Amino acid sequence: MNLLAIADNFIDEKTMYNGLKDLEKIGVNIEIRNWYHENQEDLQRDNLLIEQNGPEAVELPDKLLNDLDKFDIIIVQFAPVSKKLMSQAKNLKLIGVLRGGTENIDKDYAKQNNIKVLNTPGRNARAVAEFTMGMILSEVRNIARSHYALKNNEWRKDFPNNSYIPELNGKTVGLVGFGHIGQLVAGYLKAFGSNIIAYDPFFKGNFEGVEIVDLDTLLRNSDIVTIHARYTKDTHHLIDERELSLMKKNAVLINTARSGLVNQDALVEALKEHRIFGAAIDVFDNEPIPEDDEILKLDNITITPHIAGSTKDAFSNSPKMMANILNNIISHKKMFS
Repeated sequence: MNLLAIADNFIDEKTMYNGLKDLEKIGVNIEIRNWYHENQEDLQRDNLLIEQNGPEAVELPDKLLNDLDKFDIIIVQFAPVSKKLMSQAKNLKLIGVLRGGTENIDKDYAKQNNIKVLNTPGRNARAVAEFTMGMILSEVRNIARSHYALKNNEWRKDFPNNSYIPELNGKTVGLVGFGHIGQLVAGYLKAFGSNIIAYDPFFKGNFEGVEIVDLDTLLRNSDIVTIHARYTKDTHHLIDERELSLMKKNAVLINTARSGLVNQDALVEALKEHRIFGAAIDVFDNEPIPEDDEILKLDNITITPHIAGSTKDAFSNSPKMMANILNNIISHKKMFS
């Protein structure tokens, strides 16, 4: 059985092989090819194009597409798996995606050709959850703004939210999306003594200390709103002008999920007009942010360059997670006759 793994700037060839190598013990031949970019920013730019426009938006180099018909399994992280690629990989039975989403896969074509698509949900959940807490504290306590001021020889203590700088204890935090990441954030917030409410139409069951509510109720009652929903055509601009208008004037919006979940233009206008106190955003409609983007002129926002899920642990654990999934499938003959 032959497996092709496509490494990239975040999961390099060595990390990819070390994560997958145990599969060799059950007869899997591993070949690793590298989708090389000059830097991580170029890779992230391609990734954003693929997320927004599908796997056909970016073409892989021809050298990555040689002899695809010999592979039964293809493993990728960000590399697009298009109809063209799958049509060349005539013996392909399974695609493994080393991330929570599968936006870079032509899933319709895969389904038509009985090609299984698996992912690694939760692979960077802890990284994003921890980063979210950092973004909350940085924005409400003005950590980034005061750091920037000091680096520029300004002893600054006057901030947009001076009239309402809160502690997390006793404040209501609303989680939009209550999957793995949202639940981890809830656990951290409980330690801070926050009141936690969540909106997620797909969540079934109970989570101690968290009240499940509808979206409008969450927006009206939260001091902090943090986004952890999956981005789909149904959740595009889940937070739009109307939703922003429901938030408290002293509320803060956090987005470490996907840019498309929030109407960025509407958010910028709400911040410019001080209809909410602030925001902390790690994801943007255009990455890198254009130099003339209005979001760069705002003083009531904390921005970071799409790094919430980028930890060594998250990237190195992904191939190991996929190897465990494949080991179970192959060993129990659940696939591959």
